Amino acid sequence: MAQRSINPATGATFAEYASATDPELREQLAASLAAFGDWRRRSFPERAESLRKAAQLLEGEADRYAVLMAEEMGKPVAQGRAEAKKSAWVCRYYAENGARFLAPEPVETEAARSFVAYLPLGPILAVMPWNFPFWQVFRAAAPALLAGNTMLLKHASNVPGCALEIERIFTAAGLPAGVFQTLLAGSDRVADLIADPAVRGVTLTGSTSAGRAVASLAGQHLKPCVLELGGSDPYVVLADADVAAAADTCVRSRLINSGQSCIAAKRFIVVDSVRSEFEREVVRRMDLATWGDPSQPDIDIGPLARADLRDELHDQVVRSIEAGARCLLGGTHPGGPGAYYPPTVLSDVRPGNPACEEELFGPVAAILPVADDEAAITTANDSVFGLGAAVFTSDAARGERIATERLDAGCCFVNDFVRSDPRLPFGGIKDSGFGRELSQFGIREFVNVKTVVVAG
Repeated sequence: MAQRSINPATGATFAEYASATDPELREQLAASLAAFGDWRRRSFPERAESLRKAAQLLEGEADRYAVLMAEEMGKPVAQGRAEAKKSAWVCRYYAENGARFLAPEPVETEAARSFVAYLPLGPILAVMPWNFPFWQVFRAAAPALLAGNTMLLKHASNVPGCALEIERIFTAAGLPAGVFQTLLAGSDRVADLIADPAVRGVTLTGSTSAGRAVASLAGQHLKPCVLELGGSDPYVVLADADVAAAADTCVRSRLINSGQSCIAAKRFIVVDSVRSEFEREVVRRMDLATWGDPSQPDIDIGPLARADLRDELHDQVVRSIEAGARCLLGGTHPGGPGAYYPPTVLSDVRPGNPACEEELFGPVAAILPVADDEAAITTANDSVFGLGAAVFTSDAARGERIATERLDAGCCFVNDFVRSDPRLPFGGIKDSGFGRELSQFGIREFVNVKTVVVAG
């Protein structure tokens, strides 16, 4: 079946690509394994130079890549431009630091020499989503390639243009043939790809259900995997918080990528003493957000990536209201062309309500009332997810203690919104997955941590 680029702002198909046949996929797998033999022997400076060239291309063509993202999945162009530049950042970060992260580490033993070496594994299969079609690929590819692995990208089927453009970037940056390849394959081919002996590891960013399936397959075939899955990030607003500042940060986080982000603020958990003020501030800011054609420079919210995703989000909003939530803003299906959904604020969201229990992937804020600070922390942790979390308080030291010791998540922020940074490890716990991307932890996920002992 062909893969189609469908503009979510209009519903029109503007490009079509033939899916790879089984023989073509086998050829790509074989090419990746063959390329690994040479690539692993290249020096760190050689591999780093390719990443630096990729960074230059990303920055130099950021406007063009932003337009492509807007056309394929509806990202506002200003955000797409920033995504391309952030992808350049992660390439440069590993070009500058990767060799240090993988340098052999001496260990004192009775032997003449003992050390730990970090060696590449081979072809890594990356199964990537559509919502950050450049960043999520580059944050996985940059460390894997610098470490000496090759990569096979199975991107989301609604962003084939982005997938092929990323391959062109790496080719233009000087990567030898076969080192980075895009596989135009559907989700139904992932099981066979993981099972293939050429694949030595798997990284997935996607839904929890997809993570369970990939983890099961990877385990069956004894292959390491990293899973960055869904989230329902709690943003805890304590009684002593600067309410206006907290509301501003919460809304900015909620509307990143039109609300289609695993680490966007999802549950606003607010102590009763400041809830009324917080609701007013959130509604005002959400109402000011501009939504429309993502190709326009002043747009905050574009369409959702697909019409079915917009319809699913509206169903969640309707069910949440039927379950007792109050709709303070939005909540109406706009109809007409394009997968648009208006900024929406739901309050009085309680445990058991769909807006509390499910991940809302769109511009919908859910406000959960709690009696006091302790109840806020308990409610924040009452979730199957554990990707990111934030706490807002005027006592930064107390906020740090809560973020460090009390909140159950892989990434916790104080008086700020959760985001990824190449310098810091990124990943979740519970149903949000396992393993880490970025920093020194990310580059060590797909290496052989080898013990070497020399007796003398």
